[in-house]
Amino acid sequence: MKKVIGRRERINFPEWGLKNVTGKIDTGAYTSSIHCEFVEEREEDGRKVLFFKVLEPSDKKYNGKLLRSENYSQKKVKNSFGQAEVRYKVSTKVIMFDVEFEAEFTLTDRSKMRNPILLGRKLLIGRFIVDVQEVNLSKKSLK
Repeated sequence: MKKVIGRRERINFPEWGLKNVTGKIDTGAYTSSIHCEFVEEREEDGRKVLFFKVLEPSDKKYNGKLLRSENYSQKKVKNSFGQAEVRYKVSTKVIMFDVEFEAEFTLTDRSKMRNPILLGRKLLIGRFIVDVQEVNLSKKSLK
């Protein structure tokens, strides 16, 4: 049974220590994205590792954690201005409506956007139906 979600929803990232971060639902975007100010690829014991920090220091949810992933790739995406750019893509567990699942996010500069997270179709497919009149239905369902 698919859950109804609003145009903005709260999302938790347990592996990254983030709770109740606002994500904007974007059915026009295939891949989800999250704001990233710092990203660096390094080599550790002969393996490539991606280090990154998500959200902005001015964001109330920002924790300054230096995150790392060996499970990442690079993806060519069209940005909101229609220009192709290469972004790092990472996978992590997320929780929405008390359901935990794996999701992929590209790391990008969303500092000029209102929401630090964009939730695209790949995350939504088979799980959610969007009601654009609503916001934060996951929070309302906890009452």
